[in-house]
Amino acid sequence: MIGRGFLLKMLASEEEFFRKREIARGCWYLTGATAGGKTDLALEIASRLNAEIISLDSMAIYNGMDIGTAKPSLDAQKRIKHHLVDVIEPDQDFSVSQYCDKAFEVIDLIRETGKNVLFVGGTALYLKSLIRGAFAGPPANWEFRNAIQDELEEVGTGPLFQRLESVDPLSAHKLHPNDVRRIVRALEVYHETGQPISHLQVQFEEGESAERSNVFAIRWPREVLHQRIDQRIDQMFASEFVKEVSGLRERYDKLSTTALQAVGYREVLDYLDQGSDLNNVIELVKYRTHQFARHQETWFRGLSEVTWLDRSEGQSNDAHLAEILSKWG
Repeated sequence: MIGRGFLLKMLASEEEFFRKREIARGCWYLTGATAGGKTDLALEIASRLNAEIISLDSMAIYNGMDIGTAKPSLDAQKRIKHHLVDVIEPDQDFSVSQYCDKAFEVIDLIRETGKNVLFVGGTALYLKSLIRGAFAGPPANWEFRNAIQDELEEVGTGPLFQRLESVDPLSAHKLHPNDVRRIVRALEVYHETGQPISHLQVQFEEGESAERSNVFAIRWPREVLHQRIDQRIDQMFASEFVKEVSGLRERYDKLSTTALQAVGYREVLDYLDQGSDLNNVIELVKYRTHQFARHQETWFRGLSEVTWLDRSEGQSNDAHLAEILSKWG
């Protein structure tokens, strides 16, 4: 059963929930899969909208993780002011709720200057949390989490996922059986409230139409996107990506769980530890980035707010820029 204090907190925060959602829906968004060419188009959009950019990238927040995250260049950041880049050390975890809190702080700061706000990046969960609102839920119960961790080490993820299927089948259907972090959070919410997190996140599923939203996603034909990804990764490794990862390992005892979700960093750390063939590592990073891009596009297809910007080789940004500006006008 939901505790009285938690229920009162939920009711008291409902007005704030809708207020923030309306603020977020008044911003502009450019998203799409990795290596899609968001940065160049974003600079043009921001210039025309008189906007500053807030990063919508869960890895660009990390200081020192530059090459592997394809962070905007210093020249790009000088041309248009960027926010939420290089704000956290890579040995620290960073949650969706922390991101949203910081994002709303920055939105207020930008609007105080009379400028518009343009979010740019490919982290779909950040996007969804902003434009639809996010269920914060009860605070972490570390005693419960530690007990779950002991269970994981003893029996693995299978029994944990089966438990989630029994108490919250809807969440279990949406999550990958190996997504330990979200499985543990779903079980924790059920343990603390007596309610499945999927029932408490109903507002999170309420979307707007694309016509009423300022959310644009770049989309390439699959084979072209894979070529662009492969080219980017070849350039990453040619630009001393291994040296970057090695430097991070020297400066920090270990990278955080969320930082290691960036494709490429864990693979290179394994390479540094095991001395495997670098060409095999590069091919593995390409393969996993292809998978990640497909996962991103699946998320974006599930958002009714998205207006798709279909790209083809040799095409300039002009048509898409005009489409976006026509909505602004």
